[in-house]
Amino acid sequence: MPDELVFMMGNFAARFPADRRYTLNHMWLCVEGDSLRFGLSAYAIRLLREVYFLEWSVDAGATVRQKDEIGAVESAKAVAALYAPADGMIVRFNPDALADPSAIHKDNYGAGWLFEMTARADDAMEPAQYLSCLETSWIKAQELLKKQNA
Repeated sequence: MPDELVFMMGNFAARFPADRRYTLNHMWLCVEGDSLRFGLSAYAIRLLREVYFLEWSVDAGATVRQKDEIGAVESAKAVAALYAPADGMIVRFNPDALADPSAIHKDNYGAGWLFEMTARADDAMEPAQYLSCLETSWIKAQELLKKQNA
């Protein structure tokens, strides 16, 4: 199995480490102790471009349901809501990313992680499954990008 898979977004190669799983709302997850750590996938980062501002609308310790709005990111391209990728409890947020959101863009699979939560990852996809989903969503994303740049 390769260390990473690549999805071409035009001329940009979005890389996806094979040691984690992915969600439909374009987050990656990996096990971190008794929790799951989440961050934005390279696909999400490419669509957002550079993240300038990050805020949370819930506190650590909050119990959330999948698809609950938990925060937002502001970037060069958009302000986007962040949604809980699963049912569970938010354990903690990444204080470094909150203080300097550029880490989300610079090292999204490392220092730019967003939060940890106790949750089951039953809906999370293996990297190859996620790339198959991206093939469909990329067509729609290109249409939106064309409208933004018009």
